[in-house]
Amino acid sequence: MTFVLTGALEWSADRNLPAPISNVAVTVLEHLREGCFQRSLCLIVATTSVASGLEVGYEHYKGSYSNPVMYTPVVLSSALAGASLLGAFNRRAARTVLRWVSVATLADGIIGFFFHVRGVARKPGGWSLPVTNSVMGPPIFAPLLFGTSAYLGLMASYLRREEDLHGLRERFNEIVETGSSDWRTELRYGRFQKHLSAVTVLWAFFSGFEALYSHYKTNFRYKAQWTPVILAPLVMVAAAGAVKSRRIANTVLPIVSALALADGGIGFYYHARGIVRRPAGIKKPLYNTLYGPPIFAPLLFAACGFLGLMASLLRREKR
Repeated sequence: MTFVLTGALEWSADRNLPAPISNVAVTVLEHLREGCFQRSLCLIVATTSVASGLEVGYEHYKGSYSNPVMYTPVVLSSALAGASLLGAFNRRAARTVLRWVSVATLADGIIGFFFHVRGVARKPGGWSLPVTNSVMGPPIFAPLLFGTSAYLGLMASYLRREEDLHGLRERFNEIVETGSSDWRTELRYGRFQKHLSAVTVLWAFFSGFEALYSHYKTNFRYKAQWTPVILAPLVMVAAAGAVKSRRIANTVLPIVSALALADGGIGFYYHARGIVRRPAGIKKPLYNTLYGPPIFAPLLFAACGFLGLMASLLRREKR
């Protein structure tokens, strides 16, 4: 029998936890394994899109919204949050409105990446001074990281609802579609581990690079600023290994991803503390949030760990 991490965790929870807690844990893990967590993921997408929208909103405010295209991620993040909330309560909205808003947001992130690359190229010296202009220019991979919540929203649009786990109609559909290898069917039934692991490699690179040059600006004043720079390559290696190896996906990847998730949470605390410690502190919340450390940036790194952790809990594709 093939080892599946969620199955092992279910067995452990059933054996070692008190009955009320173990029942909840087993149910949650079963939903994850079978791809029946659309509503839950919609709520997560709504939360992350609000955070990323606030982050890009005040970063573009620093640039005085000099280009009208700078308004698009602010508008789309709000639209994605609304579509996600709607999808949490309505199955059809999750499969239509949320899907297309997610696609539009992903496209906007790619377009934003082009504009940021162009912004670096237009600085004095352009790409002949790659380190200086990448550090002092617009954050080059930030628009792609903005697409994290959109990617999760697109993923949620193909999942099944929590109540479908034991539905007779869904069981019948699963029997009919057992022989299908279409990626939509694979995702719908929780078999998406290799693909999500590959996506985690990319997101770890983007978030690690952003942390590197952001902390480089402050000369790595605190030792804790090295942690995302060190963890990002570890997540990349573990996620790349998970694409090839089921064992790595079920052992190394969840451990490293959990560390990245925790590190992002701790980083959020440090960034919030950095804002409070600025002159006037919370008496000038807007000013200090604008010009202090980017408060939601560590949560984007945490999202990278979340992707890896989710990948470790899903089943592998049939091929």
